[in-house]
Amino acid sequence: MNTGHEIDLNKYRAKSDTKINLSDFDTEYKGNKVDKEESVELLEYGKSRLTEIQDILFADNRYGVLIVFQAMDAAGKDGSIKHIMSGFNPQGVVIHSYKTPNSLELDHDYLWRHYIDLPKRGNITIFNRSHYENVLVTKVHPEYILKENIPGIRSVSDINDTFWENRYKQINRFEKNIYQNGTVILKFFLHLSKDEQKKRFLERIDTPEKNWKFSPADVHERSFWKEYKSAYEEAISKTSKDHAPWYIVPADNKWFTRFIITAVIYEHLSKLSISYPVVSEETKKELIAAREALMNEK
Repeated sequence: MNTGHEIDLNKYRAKSDTKINLSDFDTEYKGNKVDKEESVELLEYGKSRLTEIQDILFADNRYGVLIVFQAMDAAGKDGSIKHIMSGFNPQGVVIHSYKTPNSLELDHDYLWRHYIDLPKRGNITIFNRSHYENVLVTKVHPEYILKENIPGIRSVSDINDTFWENRYKQINRFEKNIYQNGTVILKFFLHLSKDEQKKRFLERIDTPEKNWKFSPADVHERSFWKEYKSAYEEAISKTSKDHAPWYIVPADNKWFTRFIITAVIYEHLSKLSISYPVVSEETKKELIAAREALMNEK
């Protein structure tokens, strides 16, 4: 996104097949190439460019785009989606937010509910949480796996390292398959500090208009911070691929989070070989005839 404020987006990209330590990635923006006021203008510029690309993407009708958001609670997933995607034509964007799987979903493999929600060609789909919950929440709370009624898994003791390695391989196969069939995959981990999460939780408690956003369960899950950090590091390390990259985006500054996400999406979509369809010579003649008919109307 050529704005005159060039930031190295590769700084936030998790390299393929590399062990990730989240402590190596900042949770807040510490640079000086862009400030909050400038980011608002740049975000609007980026949204307008994405709108143009979306129109061509829809007309070209060969690629679908899957954008995945994962994060600790209160990292700003909902706000990022709202701000970044507001410039898109809503007819071409679908957002799926995943909760605890229901009985129908548990009667299928864990990828099933995500597979049926994948984007159509020409469309953009956003997963607000995703199939990665099955190697994140379930890894912190392996007892949840027992609800899936998987053959050979009768107790938590059956859920070993081999089980998780197989899940990472299954996710990689899933993403490789949809990529090879025309789906662009972009995955964002909104990297929030524990101190900033505490601040946002307190704000939700102290602000009546935000009380609905807070759940006592949020504080309970916060007690597993180290376990979630480890689960995210393992998942990102095992599944960040050139065809399905993870971006670890600082989330302590919401304005910078939205700016980087917009820039990354634009960078990837602008490289697609897409264009408006060119009509045949026969169709062009029909268009000329239709124009003449319209102009000759009395």
